[in-house]
Amino acid sequence: MDALRIEELDLAGKKVLLRVDFNVPLEDGVVQDDKRIVAALPSIRHALDHGAAVILMSHLGRPDGAPDPRYSLRPVAACLERLLDRPVQFVGDCVGPEARRAASELAPGQVLVLENLRFHAGEKQPAAEPGFAAALAGLGDLYVNDAFGTAHRAHASMVAVPEFFAERAAGFLLARELEYFGKALRDPARPFVAVLGGAKVSDKIDVLSNLVDKVDVLLVGGAMAYTFLAADGVPVGVSRVEHDKLELAHDIAVDAGERGVELMLPVDHVCGRKFEAETEQIVTPDREIPEGWMGLDIGPRTAAAYAARIGGAGTVIWNGPMGVFEWEPFAAGTLAVARACAATDGLTIVGGGDSASAAAQSGLADRFDHVSTGGGASLELLEGKQLPGVAALGRRS
Repeated sequence: MDALRIEELDLAGKKVLLRVDFNVPLEDGVVQDDKRIVAALPSIRHALDHGAAVILMSHLGRPDGAPDPRYSLRPVAACLERLLDRPVQFVGDCVGPEARRAASELAPGQVLVLENLRFHAGEKQPAAEPGFAAALAGLGDLYVNDAFGTAHRAHASMVAVPEFFAERAAGFLLARELEYFGKALRDPARPFVAVLGGAKVSDKIDVLSNLVDKVDVLLVGGAMAYTFLAADGVPVGVSRVEHDKLELAHDIAVDAGERGVELMLPVDHVCGRKFEAETEQIVTPDREIPEGWMGLDIGPRTAAAYAARIGGAGTVIWNGPMGVFEWEPFAAGTLAVARACAATDGLTIVGGGDSASAAAQSGLADRFDHVSTGGGASLELLEGKQLPGVAALGRRS
């Protein structure tokens, strides 16, 4: 959390090798959602305003370690040019003679986008191309990482490239992510409420284990709630249950109780006959789910109880939807959580991935204090883990 930051570097006359997350959706060679590009603009503009040349590197999609025109960053460079309102150069490889020439000729105030890092096997598997990281590092004078969405990946551009630089820092986006999660996990305003949802207990084991001795209230929704209820002997019909995690769920509930943490589980459910958007529905009167039915969202009484706890919180971390929010009939619980988070006076942090999508769907994303740009990276922070891409940066003195 104490990584060196871009504003602490002397950038004048330097070539800044800036790792960004431009992994954006493309259709017919056109960027469909530019949010990740927009998120990187503050760091890019700061470097340009302070007399630097900027060399941008990113991955896009999952090419198999070889060039694939479907995953070229050329359309991204064109989108960035429009957003910056200044020329942006593009080079058809991220290493090699063409990249070296383009980088060496780059003048202060100019921007260069390198081709997709994952067109080389060495990005995901540094041992496959031992010289790949060195070749990338040779393009710049100092290194800045602003790619929070991939900070949990020990890929060459995240961990091997920075080793070649004496000066390596976090960009504004990465620093903001670390600042918000650090504030919540190290010194939260109380009561500290965690709202955890999603499909599997197994996906959130480390999060639950790390947060149970930090939070005051733990609200559980999504399919993972049915494993907790089943562990407590509650009938859950044909809802999704991880039977191999029943003992673990029981142990987590016991641990929460021993630590004085209020663990809240659904007291009613919105259920369907089938896992389909248009399936027949019922709302249960209590926490039991009848045989032949599956829980697909928290019920209205649960949503109200969760919203009340969130409303009185000093700090809220929300990670995971309360139901199948992509389907309108089963979105009410997730949207109730979103509205409660938006309305509270406490600090509100939304994990990336599905939670960020749900926040956007609610139309209230701008009323949260922080909506994370990285699902996997935010999850690992909540698990109490050090992110490889952050560990590779310099420390603040």
